[in-house]
Amino acid sequence: MKRLLMVAYHFPPLAGSSGIQRTLRFVQHLPALGWEPLVLSAHPRAYERTSDDLMGDIPPGTVVRRAFALDSARHLSVRGRYIGALARPDRWVSWKFAAVREGMRMIRQFKPQAIWTTFPIATAHLIGIELQRRSGLPWLADFRDPMAQEVYPADPLTRRSFLAIERQAFKAARFCIFTTPSATRTYRQRYPSAAERVSLLENGYDEESFLTAAPAGTARQPLNPGVITLLHSGIVYPAERDPTQFFAALGRLKTAGAIAPGSLVVRFRASVHDDLLQALAVRYDIADLIDCQPPVPYRQALAEMLAADGLLVMQAANCNEQIPAKIYEYLRANRPILTLTDPAGDTAATLRQAGATDIVRLDSIDDISAALPLFLAAVRAGRAALPDPQAVAQASRQGRTAELARLLDAATGG
Repeated sequence: MKRLLMVAYHFPPLAGSSGIQRTLRFVQHLPALGWEPLVLSAHPRAYERTSDDLMGDIPPGTVVRRAFALDSARHLSVRGRYIGALARPDRWVSWKFAAVREGMRMIRQFKPQAIWTTFPIATAHLIGIELQRRSGLPWLADFRDPMAQEVYPADPLTRRSFLAIERQAFKAARFCIFTTPSATRTYRQRYPSAAERVSLLENGYDEESFLTAAPAGTARQPLNPGVITLLHSGIVYPAERDPTQFFAALGRLKTAGAIAPGSLVVRFRASVHDDLLQALAVRYDIADLIDCQPPVPYRQALAEMLAADGLLVMQAANCNEQIPAKIYEYLRANRPILTLTDPAGDTAATLRQAGATDIVRLDSIDDISAALPLFLAAVRAGRAALPDPQAVAQASRQGRTAELARLLDAATGG
């Protein structure tokens, strides 16, 4: 069996990021495809929050090494301030030095055939650049989303460091991997000499996790019987998933009597920004409609999706080349989906192709005010659009892992 050294910051016991699922499920499914994963991650002290709920999903016998790492914002700050160079390209740049040493030890000990590193922690690619240079092994750089963008990162020095990492990656990596069609096109245009090495590998959902979250034959129990519960599961980023216009629309509909008292609850699970949501709820007089809930273990979060009356997606137009990993789990949950996003973006295109056609602009109070009552009426009547089963089946993590294995075989001459 071939071996793959996988460098990933997002790995259990880190909690609070859907990005964990991509690496974890690759680790689970690669052995059946002829690849043994060797994981190099960060010491858990670097994680802001940890949980053991996914540790049992790491296959027994998997080699997992954790290199020294600090979070500059928490470990190297004085009175909340720290030196900018200690957080460039990100707050975990200290991980690089120990990870390169540990990675080379793993290469000498286990003799892997390839290296794989994954963003959105840019330091992971710095580690990959150095490991590839020292070992000469084929390297797959999993960017997932666009890295350096026109206005991101906002700090010019950080953006410059992102661009430098990109350039080095596109020189050295055998494949550069993205999760959305638009990002793939953008990078083929940005680096035309490497266009044939830019590959699409989307996110997905894990079927086994859903089966254990709600065993076959289990009847769906509504979250709030008699009340439509619309669920947003995951982080609400103030800029990239700004809920202001949605809350304003809820306030308008409530005032107009289009949302009857006690008929709707919008639940935000693990938003990270509960203070923002609660402040907006007070501003628009909709505190009775908003329910902020803390994080729960992964399978419990999946069970909640399965029980919700509807699922809410929010994605701003500045993320048109990105697709939230959560939407693939939404599709598998087979519940009506209300998508607030730019209709021209990749998120809208993916959901539209999967049959989830209730798509409205996130930044338009008028459009949301017009669409939301129709969506709620369709949910109440049991005629809301549901995802297409064939499109859902194509998005499984097992299928995505098979795509990765084909790239690995191509990179190593298999």
